[in-house]
Amino acid sequence: MEVYLTKSAEDTFRLGKALAKKLESSDVVLLGGELGAGKTVFTKGIAEGLGVCDLITSPTFALHNSYSGNLILNHFDFYRITDESELYAVGLEEYFFGGSVCVVEWWENVKGLFKGKRCTLVQIEKTSDRERLITIDKDFVL
Repeated sequence: MEVYLTKSAEDTFRLGKALAKKLESSDVVLLGGELGAGKTVFTKGIAEGLGVCDLITSPTFALHNSYSGNLILNHFDFYRITDESELYAVGLEEYFFGGSVCVVEWWENVKGLFKGKRCTLVQIEKTSDRERLITIDKDFVL
């Protein structure tokens, strides 16, 4: 487990970009943290690290955005989902067993989907307006 203290949104972005260099096809990154903690900023860093040139936005209402880079990045936001049965109803669970990198905000709402799967867990804690305490567990299994 690794622990970092970022002092700005730029630092959080750079940490996401550094993590991207270690990601491989089929990796899943689970992002935890309160609203405004920096999950999307971290995802933007991952995207840049994967060679994605598109503008990254949080898919809060769309649930899912897909981007092409050196690897495909599938970005999910499950803030509005109450349990994984809603994902099965629209077929989104299939993305987690393909050949892309998946980044999931609000994964706790669908944690049954990840049971037994090795994931990278990134917990972002807001310690001040600018600072974030970020914990990364690359071998998280639920």
